[in-house]
Amino acid sequence: MLIALIEKYEDEKYPMGETTPLSMLLHLIEARNLKQTDLIGVIGSSTVVSEIINGKREISKAEAKALGEFFQVDAGLFID
Repeated sequence: MLIALIEKYEDEKYPMGETTPLSMLLHLIEARNLKQTDLIGVIGSSTVVSEIINGKREISKAEAKALGEFFQVDAGLFID
């Protein structure tokens, strides 16, 4: 019950708006002062990282899992 009240309050006072896997990834990169190159060892080549960051490629389930482990968050944040 308390959690539901807190979530309701946060939703009303601090709406997050529409989040996407890419916006979540970009937020985490910025929040941790990372660069694209920091993700090369996590999800693949520089080409793959660049395509994901630029919205030209979706994050695969395997990449989402790797990102979840890297950022220590639920991999579901990176899956649409």
